[in-house]
Amino acid sequence: MPKILPAAGGDVVEIILADHRWFEEALRELRDVQSDRAAVLADLATVLIAHAEAEESKVYPELRKKDAIDAEEVEHSEHEHDEGNEALLELMEVDDTGSEEFGDKLHELSEALSHHLDEEERDVLNPARTDVSEEVRRKLGDSFAEERARLIESGCGDIANVRKIVAQAE
Repeated sequence: MPKILPAAGGDVVEIILADHRWFEEALRELRDVQSDRAAVLADLATVLIAHAEAEESKVYPELRKKDAIDAEEVEHSEHEHDEGNEALLELMEVDDTGSEEFGDKLHELSEALSHHLDEEERDVLNPARTDVSEEVRRKLGDSFAEERARLIESGCGDIANVRKIVAQAE
């Protein structure tokens, strides 16, 4: 299992892409019946929630202000975070990590997450690369990494917090 990535600063696009690759690796681990699925899921929940919350509070508003993305793209990305969080919660609520239900809920999370990563990389990160200066991307990367680290430290992937986030989105 990949370790939770340290919250180093740098270009926000590169930091977000590194998280995306980490998510994909975590999903592969969750598909492996021999892995410690409960531990992998706990790490995935923590990083996924911290990542999405930090994007929504630090990255999207700044990219919107710089006209790299529009309000519709922000709303769409936030909606996809909500869908992912809901699928994450449903997976976290499965008691038996070896059950068919776990496999089904993992598939739903994997589908939602893969779809979002693809769209975000094309529709948010590409404009961030081309429409935002390197200096701004670095400042944004530092801000994103700092917020992400704060959220991870706070235990944001705890099931009670995930339930609260999902309930707020409804």
